[in-house]
Amino acid sequence: MKFVSWNVNGLRAVVGKGFADAFAALDADAFCLQETKMQAGQLDLAFPGYKSFWNYADKKGYSGTAIFTRQEPLAVTYGIGIDEHDHEGRVITLEMPDFYLVTCYTPNSQDGLRRLDYRMRWEDDFRKYLSRLDSQKPVILSGDLNVAHEEIDLKNPKTNRHNAGFTDEERNKMTELLNAGFTDTFRLLHPDATDIYSWWSYRFHAREKNAGWRIDYFIVSNRLNARVAAADIHTDIFGSDHCPVSLQLL
Repeated sequence: MKFVSWNVNGLRAVVGKGFADAFAALDADAFCLQETKMQAGQLDLAFPGYKSFWNYADKKGYSGTAIFTRQEPLAVTYGIGIDEHDHEGRVITLEMPDFYLVTCYTPNSQDGLRRLDYRMRWEDDFRKYLSRLDSQKPVILSGDLNVAHEEIDLKNPKTNRHNAGFTDEERNKMTELLNAGFTDTFRLLHPDATDIYSWWSYRFHAREKNAGWRIDYFIVSNRLNARVAAADIHTDIFGSDHCPVSLQLL
């Protein structure tokens, strides 16, 4: 099976920038979106052979996630069951016969780290949520997790050390997640790959200079590792400040 994840940073805008062509070219069995930035009824978007599931933020034009899937899920869950976290449309979980597919748009700690304390609560609660799922069947987690885990995962680690997305606190929470029985599939197959990123600031010609961050992931339960056939970052696809990432399982 092939899975794709893409933070589109406004789905309505990306639809006007070749989204349908990218969707067709990537040819995924499940296509997960983050930061759709829309409400129900604002966009009529459907693809033959796919069912779609949407989680909208209460706040208009903010956050939001979606999944297009060829396979009919057994059940669909929106959010993680904690009221503090479930008003921003950040998580969708599809229960499939032999795995859970989760897409997530992790809260950004924001300028001045003004939301870092909340981010830490989110990280602990989301990790517990994933572990509960993992106790029942394997988990495939996709999404913009808003953290570059190691120095290899961003162009300028030293100057970004205390910035949102590369604080010690956020990086340590990613380590805790991986230590809880999960694997970063890109690093599983490409442990030493450098200069491959999934997000670039719109400022300072960052994408042109490839001054980016790898903050979009496919993370799987460890027991799926032997099935990971490919994990790629599609830097040739434009339309957002992020590019799609993909996973193929045997």
